[in-house]
Amino acid sequence: MPLQEEIADLLRMPENGAGAPSLDAIESTLTDGYAEALHLEVERSRIERRLGEVVRDAGEVSAHSVASELSELSERLDTAEDELARLRALLESLQARRRAVRDSRET
Repeated sequence: MPLQEEIADLLRMPENGAGAPSLDAIESTLTDGYAEALHLEVERSRIERRLGEVVRDAGEVSAHSVASELSELSERLDTAEDELARLRALLESLQARRRAVRDSRET
């Protein structure tokens, strides 16, 4: 199951009682989510770096080739940024859920 679906499933479960996810499950998923966010940030940086290289070297290759690669890189960058934004929003919600679960266990 993709990580974002796993997070969404955890968020649909009750906060406590029957059917509630364990704190360990929430924390493990948060860890996986933060690792995935870092991976997406690295990918975004790679794409941005490559965009700069293509622009810098544009005079050395055909305009069609440059335009094609810029288009592909731009699309990949948009996809990575959208995925990162969705993941961060889910992680914020899951982090809030973790706090709520912890707070309910402390009282």
